[in-house]
Amino acid sequence: MWNRGISVLYSAKEIEDRIREMAAEINAMYAGKPLVLLCVLKGAFMFFSDLAKRITVHPEIDFVRLSSYGNCDNSSGVISFTKDIEITIINKHVLVVEDIVDTGATMDFLCRQLKARGVASLRIAALMDKKERRAFPVKVDFVGFKVPCGFVVGYGLDYAEKYRELPELCLMNVRD
Repeated sequence: MWNRGISVLYSAKEIEDRIREMAAEINAMYAGKPLVLLCVLKGAFMFFSDLAKRITVHPEIDFVRLSSYGNCDNSSGVISFTKDIEITIINKHVLVVEDIVDTGATMDFLCRQLKARGVASLRIAALMDKKERRAFPVKVDFVGFKVPCGFVVGYGLDYAEKYRELPELCLMNVRD
């Protein structure tokens, strides 16, 4: 336990094992195809790094940054595109790598933007899929873990820009 109100949901070992399994699935799906791995910053950076090291199909790599949370535990409802991709994705297979898909608002926004650019295919790999609050019809194609209600921090995910450094995925009581 890191402090009062935070408890481990998935250990570093469980995360590592699941990422290896996901990478094998991704490698099988994209064998022989022009793949672009697209990291959604900031939350997915640790997951993305560990996943990318295990992708053997020689993908191109790029980053995008979207914002919908600010300094609180609830989405503001306004999505801002603060860093766009820099490479061409026309006729390429794009795999968006995200930390957590919750309401689906951010992924719905991003997927609509990417599809309009003429991708060959578009899929999502998320470390966590949290369907209980899903408000948009977003399908996560490669799921690390299904998570229960609650606020998750660690392994790149934050609460008010804190706790990203934790090596585990942890549930946080944001009311403490």
